[in-house]
Amino acid sequence: MAKQATMKNAALKQLTKDADEILHLIKVQLDNLTLPSCPLYEEVLDTQMFGLQKEVDFAVKLGLVDREDGKQIMLRLEKELSKLHEAFTLV
Repeated sequence: MAKQATMKNAALKQLTKDADEILHLIKVQLDNLTLPSCPLYEEVLDTQMFGLQKEVDFAVKLGLVDREDGKQIMLRLEKELSKLHEAFTLV
């Protein structure tokens, strides 16, 4: 049972790390490369979010992450990205 808890904790940490990496990638892209209205920005964002959602779905199916925890990871990332988008469009 302890091994399963360790695996669940590791899965949750990895998903959170991946979400943080997406946020960092988008920050770098906005800082250096493009504007939020650029199709490239939107494509990268959509692709990254899709990939993370698939990771979350897979972890949920394996029983490594509760569905609600997965939703919270996605929701937190969406909120952070929304704040970032607003900051760059208001400049």
